Amino acid sequence: MTETVLIDPTNEVSRPDRETAKRLDSLAGRTIGLLDISKARGDVFLNHIEDRLASQQVNVLRFTKPTFTKVAPVDLRQQIRERCDAVIEALAD
Repeated sequence: MTETVLIDPTNEVSRPDRETAKRLDSLAGRTIGLLDISKARGDVFLNHIEDRLASQQVNVLRFTKPTFTKVAPVDLRQQIRERCDAVIEALAD
């Protein structure tokens, strides 16, 4: 088994230790949230991901942050946590 390496895009000099989330063993019967952070063309990327997931009969829910300049509001994060088994976040320009 290969070691998982996380690359932090924030350019932090000293990275805190972070535990990776447990991976799903299967997508069957799961609900995957797609989070658009409101940057240009992120929706295009998520449209492709949604098509791929739908072809595998995965339930997909779409969410959008009000702005990419701030973290997602607490209520949006809570909604995603309650309704989804995993989330894919679009980071695109």
